Amino acid sequence: MPDMSAHLALTQLVPFAAEELDKNKVTPGVLGFIVFAVLALAVWQLMKSMNRHMGKISFEEAPDPAAQAAPSAAKSGRAAAGE
Repeated sequence: MPDMSAHLALTQLVPFAAEELDKNKVTPGVLGFIVFAVLALAVWQLMKSMNRHMGKISFEEAPDPAAQAAPSAAKSGRAAAGE
């Protein structure tokens, strides 16, 4: 049965391939491809540069002062209670 569906698909696509191209139809052509390729290369270069710059960053998170103050306040409360 797979051969039947492939044959059916081919018979559906053959008329599209046989049609002549309309000369008045606007297509991107070579200039569109060149513009797209230049944009793709520019994005690739930007991503490469960003990766290089992000790799140079050394980030160490500073400790949270509120988290440090809470245990010391709890300890001072225990000391005042006589523990």
